[in-house]
Amino acid sequence: MDTYAVGFSRPDRRSTGGDAELQYPWHAVEAHRAPAELDGEIELAVCGAIVQVWGSQRWARVGAGRTACPECARLTAVSRSLSSAR
Repeated sequence: MDTYAVGFSRPDRRSTGGDAELQYPWHAVEAHRAPAELDGEIELAVCGAIVQVWGSQRWARVGAGRTACPECARLTAVSRSLSSAR
């Protein structure tokens, strides 16, 4: 799967209700159609969380951030970019 939409774990849509979902609310959703067409839809993230898709976000950018689900990042092979030490 090369294309992922971004899903947000909403409090009223949590699948497990765990603290990890509050710390890592952004998830990857397999996009079998254009991510913009999924905007606002409730979908299952690659990690199994139930999320609402935000079509304006790009997983390649969000997935490398501090609030992205670590399991989604691992499953989609998103790597965190290193900043320059300069």
